[in-house]
Amino acid sequence: MTAVKNGVKAVKKATLISFAVVALAPLASAVPPGTADDIRERLKPAGTLCRAGDDCGTATAAAASGPLSGEQVYNQFCFACHASGVSGAPILGDADQWAPRVAKGMEALMDSTLNGLNAMPAKGTCATCSDEELQAAVEHMLPES
Repeated sequence: MTAVKNGVKAVKKATLISFAVVALAPLASAVPPGTADDIRERLKPAGTLCRAGDDCGTATAAAASGPLSGEQVYNQFCFACHASGVSGAPILGDADQWAPRVAKGMEALMDSTLNGLNAMPAKGTCATCSDEELQAAVEHMLPES
């Protein structure tokens, strides 16, 4: 009886191994094409990290593109809230929403723009914009509203 049990175990084991080989065989062909060098090249890091004290060469400065226009500032920073009225922001083109703000004058509008108002943070979402760029954005929004 023990020999029969051992034989059954051996058959089960052989069946399991055969099943594993058949099931895993397609994965062997899933390796990306190319030589080992090709694969190493694809897996190389895209860049390097330069730590303080390392000699990493000289950094290249980004080219200055000049000030943004009012339309560029609006499209990049103001649009997210002023196109849909997020948190009570006056919607571009809605004269009724803008009228009470316009009535206070440009100085009040710029004060709100530079220092924030309600949910709008100081300088909207453009912390790097100059006061002139922000004023250009406000001036861009007013004729539309």
